[in-house]
Amino acid sequence: MTAERVNPPELSPPTGFSHAVVATGSRLVFLAGQTALDAEGKVVGTTLTGQFERALANLLAALAAAGGTPADLARVTVYATDVADYREHAAELGRTWRRLAGRHYPAMAVVEITRLWDTEALVELDGFAVLP
Repeated sequence: MTAERVNPPELSPPTGFSHAVVATGSRLVFLAGQTALDAEGKVVGTTLTGQFERALANLLAALAAAGGTPADLARVTVYATDVADYREHAAELGRTWRRLAGRHYPAMAVVEITRLWDTEALVELDGFAVLP
């Protein structure tokens, strides 16, 4: 896949995301929402930052199983039950992203929601990738 990150100068500078991603490839991978579930289906972690790390790791595991890498991500949506908490911990969440996924930032959105399927879950990530 080739991914061109597009960040026009007339838009605010992106931090931890790209305004647009032009992806060229031959396979689309749609990634289901991932929360902080372990292999037994139990939510692990009680903080947003801990759950974000596990949810991102789960998303990347699904992507890897489909033959992709973090650089192939074109779009990720983060669903958080408390956006104020997300913003408060944005620097730490950014460090977690860079450690697990590098600096290939997809187009992203963070959306506050009332609750997730598992009532203990604080954050969920879904997205899609374009593979060569």
